[in-house]
Amino acid sequence: MNGNLKKKLAWISLLYFAEGLPLGVVADLLPVYFRQHGVSLKAIGFMFFLTLPWAIKFLWSPLVDRFGERRAWISPCLAILAVSMLLLPLPDPSHPSTALWILLLLIPLASATQDIAIDAYSIGLISKGEEGIANGVRASFYRVALVVSGGATMFLVTPLGWRAVYILLALLFGLLALLLWKVPSVPVVHEPPREWARHLLKFLTRPGSLAVFLFILTYKLGDLVMGPMVKPFWVDRGMTPESIGAISTTGGVVMSICGALIGGWLTSRIGISRGLWILGLFQAVSNLGYAAVAHWNLAIPFLYGASLFESFSAGLGSAAFLSFLMRICDKDQAATQYALLSALFGVTRFFGGFSGIGVEQLGYAPFFLLTFFLALPCYILLPWVRGWIGETEYFLAPKDKKDQTCA
Repeated sequence: MNGNLKKKLAWISLLYFAEGLPLGVVADLLPVYFRQHGVSLKAIGFMFFLTLPWAIKFLWSPLVDRFGERRAWISPCLAILAVSMLLLPLPDPSHPSTALWILLLLIPLASATQDIAIDAYSIGLISKGEEGIANGVRASFYRVALVVSGGATMFLVTPLGWRAVYILLALLFGLLALLLWKVPSVPVVHEPPREWARHLLKFLTRPGSLAVFLFILTYKLGDLVMGPMVKPFWVDRGMTPESIGAISTTGGVVMSICGALIGGWLTSRIGISRGLWILGLFQAVSNLGYAAVAHWNLAIPFLYGASLFESFSAGLGSAAFLSFLMRICDKDQAATQYALLSALFGVTRFFGGFSGIGVEQLGYAPFFLLTFFLALPCYILLPWVRGWIGETEYFLAPKDKKDQTCA
């Protein structure tokens, strides 16, 4: 690995650690926080509708393409997140007020804007042929951030209290804002509005676009529907915040990193289309582990096993999926195109808003089993996806093949 690539990967790791932290707060930390304060499963499920900014961020993504360098957007968003963490424990969590709901909405709004800038910056930074290893590192540190903000923090709740946890998160966001102010510049071409619109329309109307967009919408459907109810399931099994943290931060961190790095390496070796197929199946099967634990009321070691396998398989699937999204975007319109694609992916999160109702109506075991079947329909769309990737079929020899431009 040459020195230039090592520097790129160092910045990628820091950028995606920063990008993953807010989602860990929303998806993992807040459900435990509100459940411990007596908020109902239905209300916790509905809180995921507050992630709307992640789904509609494409509406303001052209601003990142049109104005200034993409790196200039990152640190201000992190500063907003730091202030939000300081304010979050002030309202009464057992009776969510309007002020608390507004604050909860501000977190994904700042995070979504940060995501636009980071993703576009990274696409400009990474060259073709570097997507596999870059997305392995990217998915690893994104995953580490998720378990730091949503898992490691559980160890601190009992000794320090919830307010101290939020203060520490605020300090971490503030530190990242300072560090990422120094990321190297990546040239941006600001197209005239008419040319920009023509370019975007061409991207959206390519042959097979409907099938590709449906694939993006459904590839992680099973995981995203199951996700909001995993932590409440642990709480309802009588597990303490420390125990929940242990699942996520011990073997979970190691397994997620291993999954992402192995997934990135395999994707670079067997190709993105094969990676989506093979690694995505591992991702789907992991949901069955939770279904088995819930159905047979298996002991805690089995719950640990299900969590470790989920962490590993999520890393595998994410590395292939992120490589796919990065490959099909044009560098000159990376902010808008990637925001559109990731917004499609983000729409799936709204199904998670009904997850609490699903558990209340079906029970944990049938609900987790249902999420496995929700992960399967996307594979019907893979032939159209392969056409956009532009790969010639190969196995274990991608360096002999020439990358083709697909956007």
